[in-house]
Amino acid sequence: MNKQTMARYEAKSTIIKAMAHPTRLLIIEELAKQEHCVCELTKMVGADTSTVSKHLSILKNAGIVTDEKRGQMVYYSLIMPCTINFLSCLDNLIVKQAKEHLAMVV
Repeated sequence: MNKQTMARYEAKSTIIKAMAHPTRLLIIEELAKQEHCVCELTKMVGADTSTVSKHLSILKNAGIVTDEKRGQMVYYSLIMPCTINFLSCLDNLIVKQAKEHLAMVV
């Protein structure tokens, strides 16, 4: 594999790793619906502001979300909407696997 191809796979891996946390997946799904301020996301997640801010920083550094400061508030929005298609595909796989496991025990 050449360096350019390897760099592409490493970049993809970085994005996937940034998504690989339940809280960050929740944030992505909520931001797909509409933008939210940190305070709203903190309530949704049920964690303290610093924890949610760290998750948002990871998503932002991966290029998945962006932020905009408005006065004292910081609002986040999803800039990589194709992640929702990926998450939907995962949901379909989970349902399929659950049905297969259920069929084995019934």
